[in-house]
Amino acid sequence: MTEPALWLRNPLAVLADNAGGGVVVRGGQIVELVPGGGQPSDATAVFDASAHVVIPGLINTHHHFYQTLTRANAAAMNQELFGWLTALYPVWARLTPKALELAVTVALAELLLSGCTTTTDHHYVFPPGLEDAIDIEIAAAQRLGMRITVTRGSMDRSQKDGGLPPDSVVQDAETILADSLRLIRRYHQPDAAAMVQVALAPCSPFSVSTGLMRASAELAAREGVRLHTHLAETEDENRFCQDLHGCRPLDYLEACGWLHQGTWLAHGVHFTPGEMARLARAGTGVTHCACSNQILASGHCPVCEMEAAGVAVGLGVDGSASNNGSNMMQEVRAAYLLQRGRYGVAQVSHLDALRWGTTGSAACIGRPELGRIAVGAAADLALFRLDELRFSGALDPLAALVVCGAHRADRVMVAGRWVVEDGQIPGLDLGGLMRAHGAAARALAA
Repeated sequence: MTEPALWLRNPLAVLADNAGGGVVVRGGQIVELVPGGGQPSDATAVFDASAHVVIPGLINTHHHFYQTLTRANAAAMNQELFGWLTALYPVWARLTPKALELAVTVALAELLLSGCTTTTDHHYVFPPGLEDAIDIEIAAAQRLGMRITVTRGSMDRSQKDGGLPPDSVVQDAETILADSLRLIRRYHQPDAAAMVQVALAPCSPFSVSTGLMRASAELAAREGVRLHTHLAETEDENRFCQDLHGCRPLDYLEACGWLHQGTWLAHGVHFTPGEMARLARAGTGVTHCACSNQILASGHCPVCEMEAAGVAVGLGVDGSASNNGSNMMQEVRAAYLLQRGRYGVAQVSHLDALRWGTTGSAACIGRPELGRIAVGAAADLALFRLDELRFSGALDPLAALVVCGAHRADRVMVAGRWVVEDGQIPGLDLGGLMRAHGAAARALAA
């Protein structure tokens, strides 16, 4: 029996060409775009989208879910990256499975409500008792119906080895690689309809040994999964890498076998023009984390130069202890404002910012079926209403989402299924979640 088709009829605006009459979805895919004034060839059910702006589901390509428990932490405020990490590592060392589950659920819910349909997460702290952290994340994403790429983070260089993290949150390379393989074999779905994928993500050059960097690259190549890490976020990192390895971070990455199209990097603030050209030749993508970079004063990712060189650029909210939020639409706006201020009105428009958060992000994680409204693409869509005071008088609906500061989607669809309806996540007690999460955050800080 053929699955019935659903017509999202006559949207107020849609981020697609020749689709003014709406979008038809069936079986988790977009099967037809309807021109303005037209009728679909086949649609059993209809959703009236005349009050909605329809965009592809946003894609978050860098996050640390556990950090929702340490938002606006007094010890970490007004610190740059290394001081910020030093202040928070002892707090994160007290994470428990229950606290992590609450943190993950809060992050996923906030992302979904902001119009995000696919997210990554980079979890790299594994204190005793938290060995199943990635399993907890996957279970939460499956409960909420969200696509996820979990990046199995790792650190094996602690303070005693000249790194930043305390001994209590790192693991040895043998444990890391064994668990990485377990997660790939158990959860990774390689097909275009995948709801769960796994990538390998040693944390950074200042918290991971060269042996683990190389072994992770070899394991990823054997198992056909992607690689992810922080790189070129701060000048302190550049100096650290130069002092420890005698080279710049990108040179080190290449020496470890990472510079290829299966890798995407978080931040990319301090790449030189020559390094951008090397990234482009390799096919390595970069995640722009506008809010985090501003809060930690790390610098400004040179997005336009990267794209001009041929580098795929996506967006990430980064951790909620540096961004202090997990709102992907607000990240789109932050990237728009930051890059517009840097490059001027002629080079950056609201459509560029939306592209970074959709097709740009999809390119970073190797998912070309996501982030676009086209026949054959995944039926992952975010629908926003413009009936809030902030939008009053707005004439261009797509521009209004970005420049007027949309915060919350009214409807969100993942793989053809509604996961947000009327601004709510069905079955989720948001008030109860916030009370339990707040209590866990206070207990962790005590």
